[in-house]
Amino acid sequence: MNQFKCSKCGHDECITDEVAMSGTGISKIMDINYHHFLFVSCTHCGYVEIYNPDILRGYKSGQFGTLMDILFGR
Repeated sequence: MNQFKCSKCGHDECITDEVAMSGTGISKIMDINYHHFLFVSCTHCGYVEIYNPDILRGYKSGQFGTLMDILFGR
C-alpha cells in the first residue's frame, strides 16, 4: 500500500480487499474458493487494480484455506 500510485489519476492513497472465488466444475458445485485475489482501489477516482497474491509473493500459497472451505463450508 505504501508503494501505490494509481495508474489512472496518479493519486497515492488506496484501500485493499482480498477476494476468494470458486472456479468452474466441481469447485463451483461444492463452493470451494481456491482462487484468491487482491483488489486495490484508488481512494480518489475509484479505479480498481486486481493482483494475484501468489505472483506478488513469488510462490503458491498453501492450501489450508481451501481445506477449511471443504471442512467448514466457509
